[in-house]
Amino acid sequence: MTNPFTPGSGAPPLPGAVPPANPAPPAPPSADIIEFAKLIKKGQSKARWSQNVIDRGYTMIPTILLWGQARLGLTADELNVLLQIISHWFYAGNDPHPSKGTIALRMGKHPRTVQDYITSLEKKGFLRRVERFRGSKAQEANGFDLSGLAAKLEAIAPEFAKVTSQNKTRRRKVETPAS
Repeated sequence: MTNPFTPGSGAPPLPGAVPPANPAPPAPPSADIIEFAKLIKKGQSKARWSQNVIDRGYTMIPTILLWGQARLGLTADELNVLLQIISHWFYAGNDPHPSKGTIALRMGKHPRTVQDYITSLEKKGFLRRVERFRGSKAQEANGFDLSGLAAKLEAIAPEFAKVTSQNKTRRRKVETPAS
């Protein structure tokens, strides 16, 4: 199965997406890679969003990140910064690298404020800044290693799975007619 976000996969590029200058070579197909287009039934997205909205692209966000925001200790602004960074994560293995200025503009905040949120996220273990340079001295926007976020989500996933299972059991008991 091919990854639709990998260059050369035959999938069209995401509208408005700017791939990194030097993308990593495509990862070999594995059971962990799911072709996103096959997960969405034809026309299902159009029933929710207009074609103009869909054409601008979309970002896959793990639901557990949204549901687990308080459990993870993320403020609303920290979550917003993470979502902004995730929206630039085009390929697995390539760190997203939006500038603080870009994030600040989108959030309506000052770049220094965004830098404070990034520092907080780094101290909490959600991300790690990765310095990037062009040539020998020209520094570019930092990349962001999100493996800490992925590990934190993986750690709380069993708790959410357990609650989901318990809720299904409770619902079945209520829905089953009395004998």
